[in-house]
Amino acid sequence: QVRIVESGGGLVQPGGSLRLSCATSGSVTGLYTMGWYRQAPGKQRELVATITNIGNTNYADDVKGRFTISKDSAKNTVFLQMNSLKAEDTAVYYCNVDRRFPGAYNVWGQGTQVTVSS
Repeated sequence: QVRIVESGGGLVQPGGSLRLSCATSGSVTGLYTMGWYRQAPGKQRELVATITNIGNTNYADDVKGRFTISKDSAKNTVFLQMNSLKAEDTAVYYCNVDRRFPGAYNVWGQGTQVTVSS
């Protein structure tokens, strides 16, 4: 099992960009999905984007074309590039590692705040 540390959140104006980073304490190998989720005040946590061990990606409809998830396996890091940010993107963003094989585990980071406001 690994530990996760997220970084890169902050305050940005509408239309701006941020890049979130999710660093794991060790290599994540095998069959896994890593992803970013977000939770706005008063709302449930929702999927933003995921990437699998073979690089397949999936995005929520409202971030398609604006956000890009990528990974650097050599640095044990997953990134979320967020462009054209909107006020409704304001939330705490959480990184998740869901390893299925060998040895299943599911780990969440502590979250990083993203605020989009003028």
